[in-house]
Amino acid sequence: MPVQYVIHTGYRLVVTTGEGRVTFDEVRAHQDRLLNDPDFNPEFCQLMDGTSVADFALSANEIRRVVGRKLFSPMSRRALVVTNKFMYGMARMLSTYYEMSNVSSPMSIFHDRTSALKWLGIPEDSSLF
Repeated sequence: MPVQYVIHTGYRLVVTTGEGRVTFDEVRAHQDRLLNDPDFNPEFCQLMDGTSVADFALSANEIRRVVGRKLFSPMSRRALVVTNKFMYGMARMLSTYYEMSNVSSPMSIFHDRTSALKWLGIPEDSSLF
């Protein structure tokens, strides 16, 4: 499955990981799984790891539709981790749409997971580092 997640309730964190070619249908299915997961809390923060994504195959309109679903609270922090120029550009587009939405949560883009977790307030001695 190209989009997977793990919920770390103790850290109040959802870690979403993409891999290979990620499509709109897969992102929507991921959102549906999260919304139906009894451990999911919209006040948790999210780490989106796109370091293994080879192709983020969503159009601008599909990205708007993904952003339009308000899964997380406006107080939740969302960190995107990317390591190549293409994914950085896609992350910027996603981030821009979140910023333009009415109920956006703080989002930032990082080139490494350690920096993203620090920004999310996860202690360095956690098992997530």
